[in-house]
Amino acid sequence: MATLTVTLPDGTTRDVPSNSTAADVAASIGPGLLKAALAARIDGRLCDLSAPVHDGAAVEIVTAKSSEALELLRHSAAHIMAEAVMELFPGAVFGVGPAIEDGFYYDIEIGRPVTPDDLVAIEERMRLITAEARPFTRRELSADEARAAMADQPLKLELIDELDELADGEVLSLYSQGGFTDLCRGPHLPDTSRLAAFKITKAAAAYWRGDAARQSLQRVYGTAWLTQRDLDDHLMRVEEAEKRDHRRLGRELGIYMTDASAGVGLPLYLPKGARVIRTLQEWLRRDLYARGYEEVITPHIYHAELWKISGHYTFYHDNMYFFHIDESDDKDGSRLSEYAVKPMNCPGHVLLYSSELRSYRDLPLRLFEFGTVYRHEMSGVVHGLLRARGFTQDDAHIFCRADQVLDEVVDVLGLFDHIMTTFDFSYTAEISTRPEKSIGEESKWEFATEQLKLACEKQGLAYEINEGDGAFYGPKIDIKVRDAIGRTWQCSTVQVDFNFPERFDLTYRTADNSTEQPWMLHRAAFGSLERFLGILIEHYAGALPAWLAPVQAAVIPIADRHNEYAESVAAALAAVRGRVEVFDQNEPMRAKIARAQHQKIPYMLVVGDKEEAASTVSLRDRFEGDQGSVALEEFVARIAALAL
Repeated sequence: MATLTVTLPDGTTRDVPSNSTAADVAASIGPGLLKAALAARIDGRLCDLSAPVHDGAAVEIVTAKSSEALELLRHSAAHIMAEAVMELFPGAVFGVGPAIEDGFYYDIEIGRPVTPDDLVAIEERMRLITAEARPFTRRELSADEARAAMADQPLKLELIDELDELADGEVLSLYSQGGFTDLCRGPHLPDTSRLAAFKITKAAAAYWRGDAARQSLQRVYGTAWLTQRDLDDHLMRVEEAEKRDHRRLGRELGIYMTDASAGVGLPLYLPKGARVIRTLQEWLRRDLYARGYEEVITPHIYHAELWKISGHYTFYHDNMYFFHIDESDDKDGSRLSEYAVKPMNCPGHVLLYSSELRSYRDLPLRLFEFGTVYRHEMSGVVHGLLRARGFTQDDAHIFCRADQVLDEVVDVLGLFDHIMTTFDFSYTAEISTRPEKSIGEESKWEFATEQLKLACEKQGLAYEINEGDGAFYGPKIDIKVRDAIGRTWQCSTVQVDFNFPERFDLTYRTADNSTEQPWMLHRAAFGSLERFLGILIEHYAGALPAWLAPVQAAVIPIADRHNEYAESVAAALAAVRGRVEVFDQNEPMRAKIARAQHQKIPYMLVVGDKEEAASTVSLRDRFEGDQGSVALEEFVARIAALAL
């Protein structure tokens, strides 16, 4: 019998029959491996187990332990869900169905919105399909053959037309399982039975291709995991995340609100929210001054000509808000000028830098601003404070010499570490390198990227490389934090910019009186105050640290006759900048304590005859409960220590 030789990941070789597939290779290693096999890598390319191998091929069997396993599982789950929809709703139109973080979705059209009962039915039908172990099979065919196979699916035909233009002679592939066929590159699981732990979670409207001018589809979401335990753990995390949802807590705790009449994605801060925002600003401002930053304030709107110089008019126009102002004296409309609300603070800081001659002795120049910006986000992606159209960035721009870049980035990373450790976040770093479309000399990119790596190493910060995902104007470091329930958020960033110094012809005089272009660093420590606050609310489940809480202490008089002493306690706390409220409503003490607990106020101070006579308070902690009697003077000192 003719044989061929394949190489395994450990470097050993194995002889198998000449017509072998990846599944045959797995079987030759052992029946246990074949049972565990999900797919294979042949010469580095992820393939179905049914893919043929060739002589000399490097073959790796993909199992549940492989990094690709979850994405493979979820991609196949999307196809199984689509098959269930097809069986339940004949005539359904299908869009796309990718794997996503923690799950999968499929865009469909069934002629009406998908209901909760539909979700239950889809999941039940999926369980029937998985029980039947329907095999996934792959066919390769021409574009015309693919059109014939998908003739009743107009959205798939549109995709085939696009793929035909880009394919350059390559074949297309279709996957089938049971009676369902889909346009897909693959690979997939060997059969539907490999999907054991899954749940259909929700449905939402979604425009085809994300284009509001196209038809609205129903996006059905699900989640899939390798084991039932993993699925149960995930569902528990989702349940906990719902309890922590900043949109609900934000309103319940009096932090912020939204109103349709104000517009989508434009949060309105209530008094308690304003206190938190101002406290965050003051806390960061104090640190920035100590680090040599100078605060500036720039306009909210600029003439369109400035945005043309910066490049935003061309490259960011659709995300900006433009309008015209009649600047003629007689208001006859003959002198209309175009302006835009700023989507970022950079141009203003560049103008401030260029407002006077700069010397090498002036550098580094560190300018910071709490600048409110506006971006035209699609309404479908707006999400409370986490993604808004109007938000305030804790923006800074550092203008420096080449020999100062490293130290400046190290200092920025030190600032980031101070923030993350203060709020009990663990975090990681990611360096994004030069994208395919970029500006700037290769030598500048290499220098800047190397400085970012050295800064991380000097700071003792481990990092991953995100190849080709830098901004078009320079590489960057992104900080990703992990919250109390294990979710990851992208927050702080520092970026090197080649674009603005060149476009605005920024210079400084060197020691030998020649002219050099400064290096420019963009730095956002929180990212935006809105997003960071939203993350904090969910991280702490609304129970913000005592120094940041909008109300630090609630004074609770037992009876009306204790109101006067309660007010004096509140006055003593206010005198040391404590944020305090007196709960003097005509209701039982237990109801007042419950209300303070619901509002997640750090300290509750119960006062009655005994406390008034001894100048004490009966202290309750929101987490630890009754703490006994504490001298008023002692508690005032505790609150004073929290003041910025």
